[in-house]
Amino acid sequence: MALRRRQLLLGFAGASGLALAGCGDQRASTPPVPAKIRFDPVAGPQPAPARAPGTVTVTDGTLSSVEWIDETGRPLPGAPAPDHKSWVSAEPLGYGHTYTVKAVAKGETGDITATANYTTPRPDRIVDVALRSASQEDLAENDTYGVGFVLVAHFTEAVDPAAAEAALKVETTPAVPGAWYWLDDRNAHWRPEFYYAPGSRITVTANHFGVPLGDGAYGRRDQRVSVTIGAAHVAIADDNTKMIDVFDNGTLVRSMPTSMGKGGSAVIGGRQLSFWTRPGIYTVLDRTDPVIMDSASYGLPTNTSLGYRTTIHHAVRISHDGIYVHELAGSMWAQGNTNVSHGCLNISPDDATWFFDFVIPGDVVEVRNTGGEPLDIWQNGDWSIPWPEWQQGRAHT
Repeated sequence: MALRRRQLLLGFAGASGLALAGCGDQRASTPPVPAKIRFDPVAGPQPAPARAPGTVTVTDGTLSSVEWIDETGRPLPGAPAPDHKSWVSAEPLGYGHTYTVKAVAKGETGDITATANYTTPRPDRIVDVALRSASQEDLAENDTYGVGFVLVAHFTEAVDPAAAEAALKVETTPAVPGAWYWLDDRNAHWRPEFYYAPGSRITVTANHFGVPLGDGAYGRRDQRVSVTIGAAHVAIADDNTKMIDVFDNGTLVRSMPTSMGKGGSAVIGGRQLSFWTRPGIYTVLDRTDPVIMDSASYGLPTNTSLGYRTTIHHAVRISHDGIYVHELAGSMWAQGNTNVSHGCLNISPDDATWFFDFVIPGDVVEVRNTGGEPLDIWQNGDWSIPWPEWQQGRAHT
């Protein structure tokens, strides 16, 4: 019995060994896989987005060649990845082109070829945007502005505000909430609820290239620029005291007697002119030394009893309709006690020289307790608009 059992066990072992040997001889064969080519954007009946790069991707193979040619025969520049699994154009597709694309890839089954055809949008209008400060000067990288800096986006033609705003991005460090206020369909202003903290950095990005902006218009280009905020310079001009108190980071550094607008109005040439210094929050727009002040520039002829044309030194402009903080030795008798100007803030030559050297664009000048209508946004009154009202002026995206 013991012998028989041993023989059975040996028999199973032998059968098992034969079975294993038989399995080892049955080798599976995998069929070769052809390469596959993909184009992006995906070709179709609709125009391809102009701002997209051309991309070719291959799976189960490597790219041998790519030709992406426009209607003039010009090849779209580009380069393959080091592994030759993809190719990306070095520039976006652009406006108003017809492209013919051909790619060859090598796979296990040999070479394959794929082709595609594209058109891109042909705009009725191409619209640019200028990124500026409140002075209407274009921003330059790393410019420095005061804590009342207002960002301006000026479009060369009318746009759909919602579409244009969606492609505008403002980043602040430290982060503060802010909003765009659209004056019309070509001009938008951005500011936070409160003045910036000194040392803040503001970066604005306008990604408008290839973006439809309404009524057949498309954006011309993408832009990005960053500026910084300097010290907190705030000047408070109070008509009750007829003084301008100037603060540097919250510390009073100078008090200057002033004479502001004498008030009242006159109808000249059928136009009513006001001689108030409007109350509100102004910002410094620019500084000029000297400046020629001509009353005819705002509708008051120089040959009338109220008209003037004179050269003024150390003039700091704070409104788009010609309000300055400037020296005027001839009104020093009135400075601190009587308003005699046409609307400007007169100060002594010494104070004007100091103030001219102290301020930069974006510094704040608050005018309080004067008569006349409140400062309007078109005059440089962005900060005079209450925050809830400012938020209502934004495009609804």
